[in-house]
Amino acid sequence: MLSLPPSVRVFVAVEPIDMRGSFDALAGAVRRLGLDPVNGHLYLFLNKRRRLAKALWFDGSGWCLLAKRLEAGSFQLPPFPTDTRQVPIDGTAFAALLAGIDFTAARRGWYRGARVPDQTGIDRSRAM
Repeated sequence: MLSLPPSVRVFVAVEPIDMRGSFDALAGAVRRLGLDPVNGHLYLFLNKRRRLAKALWFDGSGWCLLAKRLEAGSFQLPPFPTDTRQVPIDGTAFAALLAGIDFTAARRGWYRGARVPDQTGIDRSRAM
């Protein structure tokens, strides 16, 4: 499990990138987004199929690179404005994204079963 300090913000690049690069190539991609790669924030990149993710983080003493490849499915991004190149997310959303949780799934309200009165004719579903 990855634990980040609360001061670290997570930015997700919206456009896919070539995943053959490592530290320097990803730092260059951060600069092309108009951000500073050594400011202590984490930057997440996805490939075109969204099956491979790489995260770049400078912790003050050196570069950290995290990579994850999904065996099935794809990483699903949270909803974002169409006119942006990067999306800031919080640490919880970052962990959910890496865990494979689908942000695009429809939200459903709390389910209540059908109200069926018991033999006495009293609806007991509200009492519970």
